[in-house]
Amino acid sequence: MTLAPEAGPTTGRELKIVRGACPHDCPDTCAMLYHVVDGKLVDVKGDPDHPMTKGGLCVKLKNFPEHHYQADRVLHPLRRVGPKGAGEFVRITWDEALAEIKQRWTEIIDVYGPQAIMPHAYLGHQGVLNGLTSGDAFFNRLGATVAEKTYCESGSSTAWHMTVGPTGGLDIESMAYSKYIIVWGMNMTSTNLHGWPFLLKARKENGATIVVIDPVRTRTARQADWHIPIRPGTDGALAMGMIHEIIAQGLVDTDYVEKYTVGYEELAERAAKYPPERVEEITGVPADDVRKLAREYATTQPAAIRQGVAIERSRGGGQAIRAITCLPALVGAWRYVGGGTMEMPIWEFPTLFDKICKPEWIPEGTRVVNELELGRALTGELALDPPIKSLFVYNSNPVSQGPEQAKTMAGLMREDLFTVVSEHFITDTARFADLVLPATMQAEQLDIMVTWGHLYISLNQPAIEPPGECVPNSELFRRLAKTMGFTDDYWDRTDEEMLRDFHDWNHPALKGITYDSLKETGWARLNVGLPHERAPHKEGNFPTPSGKCEFTSSLAERGNFVVPVWRSMYDEFQPGEPIDPLPDYVPPLESPDTNPGLAKKYPLNIVSPKPHAFLNSQYGNASDKQEVQGEQRVWIHPDDAAERGIATGDVVKVFNDRGSFTGPAVVEDIVIKGVVMANVGHWQNKASGNTVNVITSGEHNTLGKAGVYSDNLVDVAKVEDPAIAS
Repeated sequence: MTLAPEAGPTTGRELKIVRGACPHDCPDTCAMLYHVVDGKLVDVKGDPDHPMTKGGLCVKLKNFPEHHYQADRVLHPLRRVGPKGAGEFVRITWDEALAEIKQRWTEIIDVYGPQAIMPHAYLGHQGVLNGLTSGDAFFNRLGATVAEKTYCESGSSTAWHMTVGPTGGLDIESMAYSKYIIVWGMNMTSTNLHGWPFLLKARKENGATIVVIDPVRTRTARQADWHIPIRPGTDGALAMGMIHEIIAQGLVDTDYVEKYTVGYEELAERAAKYPPERVEEITGVPADDVRKLAREYATTQPAAIRQGVAIERSRGGGQAIRAITCLPALVGAWRYVGGGTMEMPIWEFPTLFDKICKPEWIPEGTRVVNELELGRALTGELALDPPIKSLFVYNSNPVSQGPEQAKTMAGLMREDLFTVVSEHFITDTARFADLVLPATMQAEQLDIMVTWGHLYISLNQPAIEPPGECVPNSELFRRLAKTMGFTDDYWDRTDEEMLRDFHDWNHPALKGITYDSLKETGWARLNVGLPHERAPHKEGNFPTPSGKCEFTSSLAERGNFVVPVWRSMYDEFQPGEPIDPLPDYVPPLESPDTNPGLAKKYPLNIVSPKPHAFLNSQYGNASDKQEVQGEQRVWIHPDDAAERGIATGDVVKVFNDRGSFTGPAVVEDIVIKGVVMANVGHWQNKASGNTVNVITSGEHNTLGKAGVYSDNLVDVAKVEDPAIAS
């Protein structure tokens, strides 16, 4: 839309407002209005009419226009001229960059085959065209190694599918009608800001109780009616204890269970092993609190559970999500508007991932390498045949966000590894690249946004021209396809044609919604029931093999699996390990109970939650966001600090056998005794060198190959060396 001239800085000049949507890996996916004057982005505001966004944007999006024009942005293709890791580059042309890629890849394929090339991507962008799956078709056509993208949500997705199937579940807006709300493993006011008002509305209008279960007294926990601190990685024991008490106290909705679930008798037998006293020993949650939580949850309907991704980040996280997801059916919470549980409603969107990814192009027998094992793959620890000889990174910053940081950096230092990174800035990963390719930002590209937090489809329309020689991922892979000699018509389409082809516009969820209507409105709610009436499983209708909530999962028969969207829609070479069809508590990999020798050496558990002012590592190089987020700090409980002679402000080293990082200590009881906290997302050159994932294990959750970012033991020591401390 174009508006008449306004007063203020744009006086006398035409202001154009273009509809867009936030690109970030966040459940809110805000609707945005780009303000453009003379071809320049001058402001970005939240759409006041969007029921989630309501005109507001989070701190991460403050100064979004300035972010597009940041001085250190990559605007042209770059070639490395210094040592790997030094971040020294010279400008080259696109033709030169593409010619070098073709030469190097052709040589690699001739000697080792195409599986010696591996892509590495995640959700640095959340669009259909330019996000998680944007390069899948190209790399599938190339015959490259299939990358299993399990940074986040994969364990949750597997557990969710095993229990209730690919359903959107509880709508965040429907939580305004809830009367009892558990926020489990999520700091909503930092990572789901626009969802939080619906909970506050429920408290104000319905007298709802808000409970937060989290090892840390977060911003969200401080606003709750009841904060339940819990030892990291023990959520499954608490959920099983709740099931035990719901059964023991006679609070089961037997009618719902008999009609719409399978496996109740087996679940009851399993839960009998978790009386509150045992749960207290495991979790640190007092037995009486376990009883109270179970009773209040079961008897205060409609009851809602907002599950956070943090639950999956230990060895038993997937089974914990299984147990939590069983709770609403056990008490009949699904009967009600505002009842049930929410994990990730992406499954309601009729996105045609097979058409996007083209899994039929994957050559038979193509291997799968998990992205969380990148360091192991590059250093030879996985003994891959053929070895990885080229890495192509986009939408991801694995040095910062992946586990085993030291191994990943060691692998990237290999002189025989040809690394290409598509980026906005020279990130911790891009510093190791042989070539860096310039990528567009959101105001410069077309896309439909995937959301994992609400039920609105959003169209992002380009508001300004890309600066320099930046291109969106869609164009990047068109150029690569042409460079490699692919003649398939897949890449002959425009971005708009692709977006039209990548959605089932005849699906009931999109009834009355078209691509053209989105160009006018910017966004639309899926036709899956309005917030005040949506109760998708009031009478069962779960999209599971049985059509019921499966306490005993039939999908367990196939063994462990990663939902195909996280692996290019490829279903071969699934992990396949035997998995328990019933939910249970699976102890952490690193704890006094499972590894007492390690715990004696490293007695503290570390959690590394998402930062408030960064989006993972995005904005970690922006001075205004650094000012809000602060340094890479280490929170430690007063008792643990006293034992180590640590005071607030002291520079401390956090370490284990995998590595160490340093930062100023914050001595506060917001963390429970035995737990330390350091936010993920800080950049190495903005911190003190290594960052928190240097201590993180590359092992996996027992479901869905998720990472174990909260399942790591460390110790903390005061840094006495004045040079390091300064």
